[in-house]
Amino acid sequence: MKFTLHDTDSQSKARAGTITTFHGVIETPIFMPVGTVASVKGVHQRELKQDIDPDIILGNTYHLFLRPKTHILREAGGLHKFMGWDRNILTDSGGYQVYSLSANRKIKEEGVKFKSHIDGSMHFFTPENVMEIQRTIGADIIMAFDECTPYPCEYTYAERSMKMTHRWLDRCLAHLEKIPVEYGFDQAFFPIVQGSTFKDLRKQSAEYIANVGAQGNAIGGLSVGEPAEEMYEMTEVVCAILPQDKPRYLMGVGTPINILENIALGIDMFDCVMPTRNARNGMLFTAHGTINIKNKKWENDFSPVDGMGITFVDLEYSKAYLRHLFAANEYLGKQIATIHNLGFYLWLVREARKHILKGDFMEWKNKMVKQMDKRL
Repeated sequence: MKFTLHDTDSQSKARAGTITTFHGVIETPIFMPVGTVASVKGVHQRELKQDIDPDIILGNTYHLFLRPKTHILREAGGLHKFMGWDRNILTDSGGYQVYSLSANRKIKEEGVKFKSHIDGSMHFFTPENVMEIQRTIGADIIMAFDECTPYPCEYTYAERSMKMTHRWLDRCLAHLEKIPVEYGFDQAFFPIVQGSTFKDLRKQSAEYIANVGAQGNAIGGLSVGEPAEEMYEMTEVVCAILPQDKPRYLMGVGTPINILENIALGIDMFDCVMPTRNARNGMLFTAHGTINIKNKKWENDFSPVDGMGITFVDLEYSKAYLRHLFAANEYLGKQIATIHNLGFYLWLVREARKHILKGDFMEWKNKMVKQMDKRL
């Protein structure tokens, strides 16, 4: 993997770069649609490529390990071939999913014992076997196994957890050296900064992660319920320490406004289920604010879903028709909303990149934040 920094905004820390891997070029800043179980919910791969057009999507180690299972992925020739996707894929290590199973898991130094949410079967994740699983899945970028702390969280717990995440990172690195890649291309490895919302812990963790010298670095444990201002504060602290010449990935973030504010702080990569999950509940993100398409006010509004026409669904369907689909509980409504939201997220990060390169990012960002912070 190669990261090239092309430009930095003069009035903020925003950056425009490119990441090059075996499966192609990723222009940053980038948003990665979440394809948890080898599928971006409600979207064909053809629509994903032709209409939404992301350079990279995300899969999840925990979910793919449980279903379809790693032996199926190996027989298929890896996740790319299994799902018919020839662009980049990043896999999350499963640390966040294990965190979210708080009632069904036990964390200790060796690893995490957890109960499957599918059939109740017991499994054990260690830094070593999570690296093996990610080798078999075959993503272009793989993540270290970490513990994601809840919010709020006591200082002593956050410190203990952070130190264990660092020890787990050392084990991940040691084991990766022993296991070869499976499908003929290299995988980039990203460690994860933790430390909850404690500035001194975030500094410690960022320094530890920076010293590893990995090909890219991630920030985890944010967007778990803390106020946005605390998220931005932690991001700023960490970005000041992480190396300039490596991509920075803020995991699980967020709203369109969160994304723009964090781009301004120096983040290059994002992922979040929000555009797809909210779409399935009838919430549309636009450049002028959010729309709850289920509201009665759209019942006889025959204007396009979004006059900007970012994806084909925006102009082909009306708000009244989309509202009708949701009222009738038709699957097509969820699909239209999902394609719209993902298209908008990709448009947003690409516009951000254009304005970074043009030199007027902050002016554009401030205008967009104001516009988008409305309910239509």
